[in-house]
Amino acid sequence: MSMLTRRHLLRQAALSATAATPAGAALGTVTAAAGATALTGCQSGDSAAPGEPAASPAARLHFPANFGWGAATSAYQIEGAAKEDGRGESVWDTFSRTPGRTRNGDTGDVAADHYHRYAEDLDLMRDLGLRSYRFSISWPRIQPDGTGAANQRGLDFYRRLVDGLHERGISPMATLFHWDLPQTLQDAGGWESRDVAYRFADYAATVFAALGDRVPVWLTINEPKTVVQNGYLYGHHAPGRQDPDAAYLVAHHLQLAHGLAVQALRAGGHGGRIGPAFNLHPCYPADDSSGATEATRLYDGYENRLYLDSALKGSYPEDVLADLGPTSRMVRGIRDGDLKIISSPIDLLAVQYYTPIYVTATGGTVRRWPTSEASWQQIYPDGMYDILTRVTRDYGSIPLTVTENGLPTPDVLAADGTVEDTGRVNFLRDHLAAAHRAVTDGVPLESFHVWSLLDNFEWAEGYDQRWGLIYVDYPTQRRVLKRSAHWYRQVIADNAL
Repeated sequence: MSMLTRRHLLRQAALSATAATPAGAALGTVTAAAGATALTGCQSGDSAAPGEPAASPAARLHFPANFGWGAATSAYQIEGAAKEDGRGESVWDTFSRTPGRTRNGDTGDVAADHYHRYAEDLDLMRDLGLRSYRFSISWPRIQPDGTGAANQRGLDFYRRLVDGLHERGISPMATLFHWDLPQTLQDAGGWESRDVAYRFADYAATVFAALGDRVPVWLTINEPKTVVQNGYLYGHHAPGRQDPDAAYLVAHHLQLAHGLAVQALRAGGHGGRIGPAFNLHPCYPADDSSGATEATRLYDGYENRLYLDSALKGSYPEDVLADLGPTSRMVRGIRDGDLKIISSPIDLLAVQYYTPIYVTATGGTVRRWPTSEASWQQIYPDGMYDILTRVTRDYGSIPLTVTENGLPTPDVLAADGTVEDTGRVNFLRDHLAAAHRAVTDGVPLESFHVWSLLDNFEWAEGYDQRWGLIYVDYPTQRRVLKRSAHWYRQVIADNAL
């Protein structure tokens, strides 16, 4: 692998959808050439700003009947109870407890205490009118060492959660892996070990057997790209490595694990639909030069096609494989039959959109739009339209669900008990308008899940960033609906913007 390619990969890691940045980092500036063009042109949908008169019924953006309005969370970010009821340690327990790895030394040991307060949280979901709730299952809560018999107390927690969702008329959407690999498996090589993909399939089969008749939608691996980039390139996520050659072997094994889990669901005869959850970044040339166009193509290969092509077409992008080189660990690690497993037929694709990427002729990146408190996140709603329509155009009419979209805002609990997060309302309104336009143009989008339901442990950023519709006062674990939650409840009730 060339040093130039290595620099490109490290740049990509810095732009990953969960990249950590120093506290107080300045907002990005517009540095791309003024004439930079998108791969697909589009314009923002019009909608009234908060506090303005509502649009007339005819002018409103109505979503399809039975559209799945939801919100999303993940186990390590909200559950807490890190040492309770037989749960084993994960790579994130180890990483967050290592000095200097997370902001303020924060850990997910308590998080939002959802493990003990799940019934209260379920009531809040019902009160918001959610139709779908996307959550993740903690692998070390089910198999403390990543293998062997299930921890019954862990399974019972998720049974209670799923039953509580059904009792409140909310459809469960369960993610099998949201980054909390059992530490014992990491000690045995982690995702660099091909065997871990097969251990994941065993774990998936255990969960399917316990919950399969109660969960209508399963997601296999959440954002494999983030594990690759943030965990193995940049090193600011667990397991904290900086090894590009290992990173893309990890990518292959994560994709393999996805395919094996799909096969496990089918083999067990369980009902339910299944697919992966990919964070997709639309990539645009930073200027009109042929060099920028060429560099953007390869950048897109690493960001998007590596995962989409293997899962949906049964092949890895030739330009990416050529760039990695025949001696790379990934290329050498692909065995006969692997891509057939990886491309096992799925029922839906989960898309997570946060930011666009603008690529220069030298393979670097520039910022073109204002950023959120997460300095890696450029706020560009049209990117939602572009990525949804691109998936449908390039991969066919597979059903889509947006399983994450949101941003952090500087939320403060006022003396009157309110939280004014107008920026989040504006962001969600504009991105939902873009999603609506994609539906109008033929994209088979079934549902939309805001990230996140609750303020939570934001990985390397600890508790400094608040992403939730619901404010969590961590010292008391009190929950407070933010302005965005009240706004979203009305959107759901109206099924329209």
